[in-house]
Amino acid sequence: MSAYAPVTTEAELEALYGKPGEASLLKVADRITPQYRRFLEASPFFTLATAGPEGLDCSPRGELGGLFRVLDDKRLAIPDRRGNNRMDSLRNIVRDPRVALLFLIPGSVTTIRMNGTAIVTVDPDLLASFEKDGKLPRSAVVVTVDEIYTQCGRAVLRADLWNPAQHVDPKSIPTAGDILKERSEGVFDSETYDRDWAGRAAETMW
Repeated sequence: MSAYAPVTTEAELEALYGKPGEASLLKVADRITPQYRRFLEASPFFTLATAGPEGLDCSPRGELGGLFRVLDDKRLAIPDRRGNNRMDSLRNIVRDPRVALLFLIPGSVTTIRMNGTAIVTVDPDLLASFEKDGKLPRSAVVVTVDEIYTQCGRAVLRADLWNPAQHVDPKSIPTAGDILKERSEGVFDSETYDRDWAGRAAETMW
């Protein structure tokens, strides 16, 4: 493996890139302003980054019309919907409250970054407010915002992210079952797993 010379100081970075522009600093807010709220409420998908003793984790969260709720200009609540019970994000939050979120809005090149702290709660009234198809989330995450700001749209433009012509054919990449079969050295029944996955997901969505 090649050894690459690392950049090790902020001074080296600043010499490479220069100072940030005025707009990149002006856009940062310490609360959810009315305009930022409009952006957030248009988003059906975000990633949640957390940190714990074992390292970092980044988890996708998505839902139409209920992904989260803005509680006030400093807080939003996120229902923890059904998943695989790994609880990576929740385990991290109860040990280290620092979180970072990146919100995507289909069709928009603008993304929203949010940094803050979080708690995991089982407050019954909050959980009841996120009821879906008669089911409640087991817990919710409440994020307190330290900073929120827009991200330059160049990454979305470079990726041509929302262009259907660029969408990948699922048949051209491995399935989840393929990966499980590889990890089990051929023992795992990938065909049955992949065939039944859509039904399992529909029955356990909430």
